[in-house]
Amino acid sequence: MDNLEILKEQWKSGDRELPKLSYKEIYKMLLKKSSSIVKWIFIISIAELLFWLSLYFIIPDSNLEIMSKMEIGDFILYSNIIHFTIFGVFIYYFYINFKSIKVTDNTKNLMNRILRTRRTVKYFVYYNIGMFIISSIILDIFFYNRSEQLYNVMDFASQGVPLENFATVFIISQIVVGILVVGLLMLFYWLVYGLLLRRLRSNYKELKKIDQE
Repeated sequence: MDNLEILKEQWKSGDRELPKLSYKEIYKMLLKKSSSIVKWIFIISIAELLFWLSLYFIIPDSNLEIMSKMEIGDFILYSNIIHFTIFGVFIYYFYINFKSIKVTDNTKNLMNRILRTRRTVKYFVYYNIGMFIISSIILDIFFYNRSEQLYNVMDFASQGVPLENFATVFIISQIVVGILVVGLLMLFYWLVYGLLLRRLRSNYKELKKIDQE
């Protein structure tokens, strides 16, 4: 955005040797940059969906067998269907936001669509992190209540793992892993989507300045 500030100062100056841009031309530059940012949000969200889907489809058969014996396979399947459907809805809205920004014809509308895009991305991030936390809690409670069955299904006895305190150790390890995964998710969203949102916010501020002048 520093280049745009320089161009605006050049536009205001009376020096004929400097290139002059109208506010309309600056607006077009901001429109192009905003459209590009939203396009990247759309592309990255698709890549993220494909990544999570690939993880689901490469689950080892042994894990699927364990889930079946624990009578939780159907729950995981249906919850994933719901989750990926909602994920797809967010991607659809990212696409709609991208298409709408491309055809925006004035500063006010572009500002509103930037705000709408930022809200959509924030809801998307909150949903994904919240969904992971809630599903982890549900699964942890389920496995804790059926810890003896899990112990037998996974044949921990043959591995020398004592049954005593197994449930407590298991739930603590699951909580630690869950916290680490949530931390990595938050870091990913902050680095990727956070960067794009900060650029959109910068564009919004520039548009607001133009609109007030």
